[in-house]
Amino acid sequence: MEGRMKEYEEEEEVFYSPEHMEATDEENGVICSNECNNKEQKKKIDHLRAIVEKQDPACKDVDDFTLGRFLLARDLDVEKASAMFMKYVKWRRMFVPKGLILESEITKQIAHNKVFMQGTDRKGRPIAIIFGARHVPCNENIDQLKRFAVFVFDKLSSRTPHGEGKFTILADLKGYGYSNNDVRGFIPILSILQNYYPERLGKLLFIHVPYIFLTAWKIINPFIDKNTKKKIVFVENKRVEATLLEEIYESQLPEMYGGKLHLVPIQDA
Repeated sequence: MEGRMKEYEEEEEVFYSPEHMEATDEENGVICSNECNNKEQKKKIDHLRAIVEKQDPACKDVDDFTLGRFLLARDLDVEKASAMFMKYVKWRRMFVPKGLILESEITKQIAHNKVFMQGTDRKGRPIAIIFGARHVPCNENIDQLKRFAVFVFDKLSSRTPHGEGKFTILADLKGYGYSNNDVRGFIPILSILQNYYPERLGKLLFIHVPYIFLTAWKIINPFIDKNTKKKIVFVENKRVEATLLEEIYESQLPEMYGGKLHLVPIQDA
């Protein structure tokens, strides 16, 4: 799996980190907090810290929340978590050398007006809404698309609540067609999400899904790890309204879905 992912990553890709947010995860029996009640879990985090700080002293500024997410993503295997984290550090320094992605770096992607952010789900997690029909494939250079993805993930990560650390993505594919299909672009975005934002995705909801996207998904699916797959839901058309209300309070839904909020472009959120 990882080998196939690498084919779609730049070799010089994970330090300023958006992980300074007080974000964490308490699922699967792991509590990544500064006052971890489980001594064994805290011991693993301390062990992980010792390894990464030895490799890079700058890692001393990384909090337990962040290390805990990487540890959870590797099923509490300290050695695997340290390798994953150091890869992230290297990527972050090289791909985001200024510490953040500037809007001037992603003007074409912003102009498509395809990603919005406002409101929270019932767990208090920030929501991003993506309109797939507005996506224009990058036939030559996907670098700006990848930077746009980092811009979106960083902004969402910065809004995650303490004790939760995750965000929700609602992908609306109404009107999506052949001209929007972009397997070459979608796979690197998933790679970035899985490798460099572990345990950030709370749920990914696909609504109004056309057949053409499902054909592309068959190609994308093998590149998705098992933990991420558990968080992906394809909603039946007849269940869209009910599902959205199960996940999100009406007061936090955009008006177009029967809620009360106006859509806010990601760059203005």
